[in-house]
Amino acid sequence: MGRTVPAFRPALEHEIESWKDYKRALRPEEQKVFDKLMNFARIHADAGSLSARPMLSEILFMSFAIEQEKKIKALEKKIEDLEQKIEGKG
Repeated sequence: MGRTVPAFRPALEHEIESWKDYKRALRPEEQKVFDKLMNFARIHADAGSLSARPMLSEILFMSFAIEQEKKIKALEKKIEDLEQKIEGKG
């Protein structure tokens, strides 16, 4: 039986490739951030392949949000730990 929907990972790579002109217009340090964000989408490719989202960019943006939220939580934890040490509770 043939597939009507292309395999997710190649489709994701095609979507990432479609952003190449945008990436090229970024400053070099921003291009590194862009690449990091795209890697977040690759990390979450398994979840994306199970999603019924017709627009791959939605999956990209959700992957970015998940990874950024994880980073925010880790930073909040570090701040809380430092505050407790400063207050003598650590």
